[in-house]
Amino acid sequence: MTTEHVILVDESDRAIGTSEKLAAHQDGGRLHRAFSIFLFDSANRLLLQQRAACKYHFPLRWSNTCCGHPRPSEQVVDAARRRLREELGISTDLRGAAQLQYRAVDPATGLTEHEFLHVLVGAFDGEPCPSPNEIAAYRWETLDAVEAELASAADQFSPWFPIALRAIRNTL
Repeated sequence: MTTEHVILVDESDRAIGTSEKLAAHQDGGRLHRAFSIFLFDSANRLLLQQRAACKYHFPLRWSNTCCGHPRPSEQVVDAARRRLREELGISTDLRGAAQLQYRAVDPATGLTEHEFLHVLVGAFDGEPCPSPNEIAAYRWETLDAVEAELASAADQFSPWFPIALRAIRNTL
């Protein structure tokens, strides 16, 4: 298995170098480029995934459809399409909806997400074919149901999910 690298960026998302993926999440985290994908079906339901138990941080938390990091010299949308195929067996068009920065520490592992996040949205009708190494479960939910669940059980979700959802809510 090859070691994955992420793109380190400055506050304006300009590439300033690369880092081994795990190292970028250690010792308080280094700002790096990432993406989060939100797929909606024709009934306007969001495809949620529960992160696999083997994930190195925030395992078994519910989150948006798919997340990941572009590889060095890989464009964000190309990386997002790659990860959708790898994680869920899905191919669909994606569009940029928001960009934001956040930092979140996983109290169980001490790893830190410090990301310049590109939030992408797309449409998909059908059933995904999730990779068990990536996804423990999935479900389709209305945004009203998701927001109610976030209000009552936020600790069951990845920390970036509500931030990214708020960022795109008005673009939908």
